[in-house]
Amino acid sequence: MYVGCGDFRFPQEEAGNRHPPNRSGGAFLWELHTILPLQIRLRFWRVMRIEIGEWQIRSFRPDDAPALTKYANNRNVWLNLSDRYPLPYRRDDAVAWIQEAMQQSPETMFAIASATEAIGGIGLDLQSDVYRRSAEVGYWLGEPFWGLGIATKSLQALTEYAFAEFDLIRLYAHVFEWNPASARVLEKVGYKYEGRLRKSVTKDGQAIDQLLYAIVRE
Repeated sequence: MYVGCGDFRFPQEEAGNRHPPNRSGGAFLWELHTILPLQIRLRFWRVMRIEIGEWQIRSFRPDDAPALTKYANNRNVWLNLSDRYPLPYRRDDAVAWIQEAMQQSPETMFAIASATEAIGGIGLDLQSDVYRRSAEVGYWLGEPFWGLGIATKSLQALTEYAFAEFDLIRLYAHVFEWNPASARVLEKVGYKYEGRLRKSVTKDGQAIDQLLYAIVRE
């Protein structure tokens, strides 16, 4: 596993050109460049990246918005997420998510990515007060990438990263009752089943149970 930092520049900026490039991809990136406040853009001098074979966990980038829109705009993905993730999932939703991720300090929301595009997301929700040494983990993958072991590798890497980088002793996750595949991912990484929260979630018009999994740093 490799954790690295990199340098990010917006197109044409280092040459002093303040006009948007003509290429469609560059034009989209330029559009985000003009939307994002300077203090957010400056965060890109440091980029987190964890290599996991041919995949990686890394910081979100402005040019991830098209891929996020493509993979998150899927009912089968939405069914296993909180309603914070809308359906349909539009480009504006992706841009807002990227803005939020870039403003974080410390950074806890990351892309799961191939060499060419973001294919999902993974992150930590750091708790506070008496729960300050705990964090909730969450993750999702675009449907074309299900069943390839990517979620397991990503969760393993994030779990190791969380315990190494933060003063945490417990990570936990909630799984909707109709999502046994996610429960298996947690179990493979070493999370233990702690209980069933009956009718604790209302999703897609149904009241359903959640399964609670956790891992503790001894």
